[in-house]
Amino acid sequence: MVGPHLDALREADLIEKAEIDDSEGLQVLPGARELLERLPSDRYTIVTSGGRTLATTRLHAVGLPIPPTMITASDIIRGKPDPQPYLRGAAALGFDPTACLVFEDAPSGIRAARAAGASVIGIPTTYPRGELAEADMIIPSLASVTAKVDVQHNPAIRIDISGAS
Repeated sequence: MVGPHLDALREADLIEKAEIDDSEGLQVLPGARELLERLPSDRYTIVTSGGRTLATTRLHAVGLPIPPTMITASDIIRGKPDPQPYLRGAAALGFDPTACLVFEDAPSGIRAARAAGASVIGIPTTYPRGELAEADMIIPSLASVTAKVDVQHNPAIRIDISGAS
């Protein structure tokens, strides 16, 4: 609408390429590495509005693992706040979405996860707490989360959270 003379798809590709090429200053969110190290790789996925190349490039840049399943913008037709991304994420893991716990930092992602039936924990990294109010709970950071898996006795993952509101 702002630039009807521009090729919107080409411009979007140029923006994504610029984001892919810019990894300077990327940092792992506090607690993210520790949480992922405790979770079996087949029990979590990443659901992102970004493209696959952008997501994997950023994960590599900060030394985080690439999960075997990942839902990106190229895997869906309708993005957040539509529930499709989280429905696909749950299906990729083989779970009913109501059995899933989503960590989200954006209001549209919170709405998408809730519409899919998942429980949602908001993390105020890109939006202030007040804009994440639709989450079931808000925590200061992933450093507030500990996970423990007892695969011998119970395949469930126990999540403990401190500092929640």
